[in-house]
Amino acid sequence: MKVVQWLKPGIRVKRWIALGAMGILFIVFAAVEFFNRSNAYIAYKFFYGFLIISGVLILYISVTQGIRSIIILINKGYLSVSIDSSKLENLIYEKRLLIKGPKIVAIGGGTGLSTMLRGLKYYTSNITAIVTVGDDGGGSGALREELGILPPGDIRNCILALADTEPLMEELLQYRFKEGNLKNQSFGNLFLAAMDGLSSNFEEAVKKMGSVLAVTGRVLPVTLDDMVLKAKLENGSIIEGESNIPKEAIKQKSRIERIFIGPKKARALGEAVEAILDADAIILGPGSLYTSVIPNLLVKDIRKALKDTKALRIYVSNIMTQEGETDGYSVSDHIRAIFKHGGNGIIDYVATNTQEINNAIKERYLEKNAEPVKINEKEIMDLNVKVIQGDFITIRNGFVRHDPDKLAKFLMEIVMDKKLLFDKKKIIEYFYLSQRLKENKKGKE
Repeated sequence: MKVVQWLKPGIRVKRWIALGAMGILFIVFAAVEFFNRSNAYIAYKFFYGFLIISGVLILYISVTQGIRSIIILINKGYLSVSIDSSKLENLIYEKRLLIKGPKIVAIGGGTGLSTMLRGLKYYTSNITAIVTVGDDGGGSGALREELGILPPGDIRNCILALADTEPLMEELLQYRFKEGNLKNQSFGNLFLAAMDGLSSNFEEAVKKMGSVLAVTGRVLPVTLDDMVLKAKLENGSIIEGESNIPKEAIKQKSRIERIFIGPKKARALGEAVEAILDADAIILGPGSLYTSVIPNLLVKDIRKALKDTKALRIYVSNIMTQEGETDGYSVSDHIRAIFKHGGNGIIDYVATNTQEINNAIKERYLEKNAEPVKINEKEIMDLNVKVIQGDFITIRNGFVRHDPDKLAKFLMEIVMDKKLLFDKKKIIEYFYLSQRLKENKKGKE
């Protein structure tokens, strides 16, 4: 009799797995057909849109019900789960560390922000990532134009950076289609687009995706308004579209004078403003100055909150200049541009790198008209900003990149030393716990 009772929930688990696989097939098939049949009757588009929404709903139900069936098996004793005491101890340490961690708000976009978040999640669960939504290029731009949603790319990357997922799940969500109308489109973008169809607004869709992927902290779009990025070049030209700005600056051989957004009165998310006012530290960057960092400051309420907050405000300076955006810029030039768009005094400290970059890599960057950003301390101090230096970069495939572990540790030390005033014993304990958490999580991967 007990065997029969065990079989029932066991069979249910298999059924939910099969149903989940069917949901994934629905999503992929419908998405491919939707984009391949761009000239199809609107009825067909509605049908494929319905299939995508149905697939996401089926996947959601199968995951939740499958977990419920597994819990029933465990509770009835048909499935045993052994917990190693050392693993349980690690879990307790993890929770103790993350819950007590400082409240960090990271503002930016692009790959720089998501890279930093990958390191920060090992030190605190009180992370809020505020992400720009001005992207209009690549897969994000295509979905923005086709479906009328906010660009999902940068938000997807931040969600995955903070997620506690299996490597296979991350590979799936980062997978880009190689052929057809979906070429270069990310499955994660499609997943978020489908979630948007199931939600009342884009903010809710982002929260649902974060919940599914067990995100540490939260990811918020800077605004729900359809934000378009524009730039005025020094020659007077007005350029519209985030992806066009650096291209036109290079083509017209004219530097960026100022950037602005439409609509001018774009409204910030209330949660984003509250997070800034309640934070222990605000981190701007790293990332493209004019297309990732500054666009967030053009939203009035974000600008005001940065002036009013009592949090420590840190700008992570770029290591190399970027052609079409910051040609010839020093660290002080980056700060002046931020003050010009966001108001004076919204940065307390600037984090700069001390590691030397070898000549071979410098020459490689010079081919793309990029060079190391000069650290001119006197001019930075004249702007009433303090310089903090550290080694937080890595060289990967011949390119200079911020190292997520080094950068996160460096920033957390600053926050504790300058803002939270932890005693040495607490700081040592905190970093010991975070190191254990890091090793434990990376061991799982």
